[in-house]
Amino acid sequence: MTLTWNHLQVKGVQRRARGRPVRRSPVSPLAATLGIAHRTSLKISSSCPAFELPLNPQQLFHSSTARIKGNYYNQGEIRKKELEQSCCVLGIPASDVTVIDHRDLPDSPAVEWDTQLLATLVLKHIAAKNINLVVTFDAGGVSGHANHISLHTAVRYLHSEGKLPEGCRVLVLESVNLFRKYISFLDVLISCLLPRDALFILTEEETEQAKRAMRCHRSQLLWFRQLYLLFSRYLVVNSLRLL
Repeated sequence: MTLTWNHLQVKGVQRRARGRPVRRSPVSPLAATLGIAHRTSLKISSSCPAFELPLNPQQLFHSSTARIKGNYYNQGEIRKKELEQSCCVLGIPASDVTVIDHRDLPDSPAVEWDTQLLATLVLKHIAAKNINLVVTFDAGGVSGHANHISLHTAVRYLHSEGKLPEGCRVLVLESVNLFRKYISFLDVLISCLLPRDALFILTEEETEQAKRAMRCHRSQLLWFRQLYLLFSRYLVVNSLRLL
């Protein structure tokens, strides 16, 4: 998965949107990109409302590691296949998944990516796919991961400098504290009471779909991600803000 918001109608999802109406002008179709920093980010993006939108097409922007399209543990090709399988579960075809393999964008929690480089790549993708909605992390990166935060910084730079195409908006997924992050559906009430620009509450079916998507990442299902599957609020409720 980042105000001036026009008229965005989210077919089939608006019934679960709360707060400021999210609508779009009828003159242009919605084409969105979901910005994630690496494959483990899909634990968040799988339940992010972006995959529920009637995207045209539904695009996923993904930055991977140097050399092997991969990850912190050098499982590049395995994780690329897992990503495609996971997206398939979410209804995103492999043809709509863009993987960026750049030596200066390593998948590492200790590395802050270069803002100008990342912004250039993101803007190129937005222009190539005629994107008018970007969904990505907020400044907290949800988990505090340096790569997540770098992606937010790059998108925010494009937004603040007026470099995004006219009409292109940005939604950012809200980071919450550790307590709220792991109280599952109990966070729904808290989220409803707090200010936000959009709130998406997943149905039981959608939550199970998100879990199936995450389980496709078999090489990354460590013990703490198993706990995430059981207790994370992001698999039930997602609050977003507009830049």
